[in-house]
Amino acid sequence: MSLKIRVYSDFVCPFCYIGEKPLMEAIRGKDVEMEWMPFELRPEPAEPLSPNSDYIQTAWQQSVKPLSARFGVNMELPDIDPIPRTHFAHEGYQYAKEQGKALEYVHAVFSAYWQEGKNISDIAVLSEAAEKIGLNKEEFRAALETRRYKEAHQQALKHAYEEAFITAVPTFIIGSRMLRGLHTKEMIEKVILEQTENENDLLGKSCGIDGC
Repeated sequence: MSLKIRVYSDFVCPFCYIGEKPLMEAIRGKDVEMEWMPFELRPEPAEPLSPNSDYIQTAWQQSVKPLSARFGVNMELPDIDPIPRTHFAHEGYQYAKEQGKALEYVHAVFSAYWQEGKNISDIAVLSEAAEKIGLNKEEFRAALETRRYKEAHQQALKHAYEEAFITAVPTFIIGSRMLRGLHTKEMIEKVILEQTENENDLLGKSCGIDGC
């Protein structure tokens, strides 16, 4: 049985983008089932932040840049003011997931924002990213324009907020273990190994008439 890994993230979270690299390296060649889970850092009606604010600029210089260098992730702070809303990007994820392109879509949207500096609240930008990974551009665009996946996305958010009790991203749930924030490839691999061994220990356990 594959080990299930869920990753709660938002596309405008820099640490979520940095964390994608060690995660994908850690799961390579392993029997895992990966699922990205939507989370919105500042959903409507919360005011979006400005990338030029002291808070964002300080965080970028003191935390994001050093960590991106440490993890070997090339990224730039997009000059898009305010920081984009991400509900359309997450609704697009629901479409990509149905088409079997979930992981590719997540990477494409991350790259469009953090490497190309594109406005991922723009349906046209998201449609181009979808087309690059082999999705039908017009069908994808129509799905977002008609809000076909709005309810699915809202249900995913409700799960994150009210059932999984996610309060910050990235959050990784590996088997029964929760990891919050950035972690190295080695740490993620260690947890995968521990959880895989735990699951294997449970296989075949049963009780009979003479006891357990």
